[in-house]
Amino acid sequence: MDVPCDLEMDVNGEEVFMVNKNVLSFYCGRIRKLFSKSKGRGSNVKVIFHDFPGGAESFELIARFCYNKGNISVNPFNVSALYCGAHFMEMDKCDFGSQNLVDKMEKSLKDIRYWTWSELVVALRQCQNLVPVASSSGMLDRYLDSLIGRVASSCEASPCPSASSPESGGFRLSCDTRSTESLRTSIFRTTTWWFDDLASFEPFLFEMLIKQMVSKNFDHIVLSKFIFYYQKTKFAAATTTGEKSKIMETVIGMLYLLDSSAVPCKNLFVMLRVSAHLNMSKCCRNKLQSMIGSQLDHATLDNLLLPSPLGTSYLYDVNSVLKFLKSFLSRGACSVPLTRLKKVAHLMDLYVAEVAPDPRLKPAKFLALIRSLPDSARDSHDRIYHAMDMYLEVHSGLPEEEKMTICCELNYEKLSTEARNHLAQNNKFPSKSAVQALISQQSKLKSLLQKTNQDSPCRFQRTESLKKDDQGCEQIVLYARKLDLSTQNDNLRAHLQGMQWRVMELERVCRKMQIQMTKIMKSRLTSQTNPRSLPRLCS
Repeated sequence: MDVPCDLEMDVNGEEVFMVNKNVLSFYCGRIRKLFSKSKGRGSNVKVIFHDFPGGAESFELIARFCYNKGNISVNPFNVSALYCGAHFMEMDKCDFGSQNLVDKMEKSLKDIRYWTWSELVVALRQCQNLVPVASSSGMLDRYLDSLIGRVASSCEASPCPSASSPESGGFRLSCDTRSTESLRTSIFRTTTWWFDDLASFEPFLFEMLIKQMVSKNFDHIVLSKFIFYYQKTKFAAATTTGEKSKIMETVIGMLYLLDSSAVPCKNLFVMLRVSAHLNMSKCCRNKLQSMIGSQLDHATLDNLLLPSPLGTSYLYDVNSVLKFLKSFLSRGACSVPLTRLKKVAHLMDLYVAEVAPDPRLKPAKFLALIRSLPDSARDSHDRIYHAMDMYLEVHSGLPEEEKMTICCELNYEKLSTEARNHLAQNNKFPSKSAVQALISQQSKLKSLLQKTNQDSPCRFQRTESLKKDDQGCEQIVLYARKLDLSTQNDNLRAHLQGMQWRVMELERVCRKMQIQMTKIMKSRLTSQTNPRSLPRLCS
């Protein structure tokens, strides 16, 4: 070529091109403006571009267009690079009629509906190296619209019978197990055939894709499956922790846009464990914890037994579980259906019992787990009592005040008879707790006796005295007087005899406690300068 090369073009440090300044200036408004401001002294002129979209490969296409006098073959495999390069070089501002490259690209993009799926995917992948021009020019949005439209139309055309549709009921009933499984496999492949092609997108393009799909009311269940598939695929190819952190943050952000019912809880816990050693932002971690908390009633005990973060001494990550509970109750306990509340309460009872033996678990964290749910969530406090029993056994050195604080969270009215009897003889608990258990037992027994007395001719006398000393501890005196069992109902007679025996047994326990506490009081009076008043049990 006899055209002199009087201009060096350094493109993004990738390659240096020797071109003719006048040829490029004729087609490229950017080059023309650049040299119109300079005198153009000398022949050794060099232009350096640091942000040319598509790099050296894209610039070479632009140069070919200029040297071929505005003629170049445009196809789906080079239209993206040409389009972005033309915008960057301001070729739309050159007035040379049909030779305007941007106009050529616009005409080519109008035929996007005739492109094959593979051509469209290739064009989108090329756009990953053409940002931000591909995004600002609107070309990327056109590609995504076309792609999403094709995915949506394929899913709508797939044979996906609904369980509630009358048309599908007879079809399924007429099929055997093998044909049903074959149908399910076929439906799955029909709705997920595009996963592999789009899982190769970079995080920023993947994010744009999901946001547009959500805005177009795409099926959230299918989107959830694709997002998890993307995370698994990209993690396998990632080589650095930084890449994995970026992928995880993008995935969590996209899952957060979906309905919580469309996101499997077990998959979220898998992501939580995987991300434990990644350097993710606090906002991203909060989103993940919020999603888990919103469906905590679907979790299992194994899900919650998360190892404690590095640098901590306790065994399990109690703080994360408390955040799950906070998120679960974020709209208020009254707004949560009672069935869901009770499922979470049952789960938390199992969890508290599992973490209670941890010798490094502080009382404040243990109490926070118990207090996290309202009292209405539990019909029984037996599991809480057994967890307290284990905790006090491992933490036997706790001060009496802290033991009392823990025991005050126990609802004695919701303890079974067996648990109350165990508590009454449990020396790990403060003595006041045993007294409260007896109060609760006797209160229930008193109500039962009063009800029985109203329904039968039996006559009995009861005296119950509850007093409080200066320290607020209760005294109990319960006398079971003469019971008239002159009735013809043998079942009622046996029932009243049983209750009388229980009252006498409680009296015996009270006397025993009185003796023990008297000894404790005497020992403390001799060992302490300023003794504190202790409960007195009288009979």
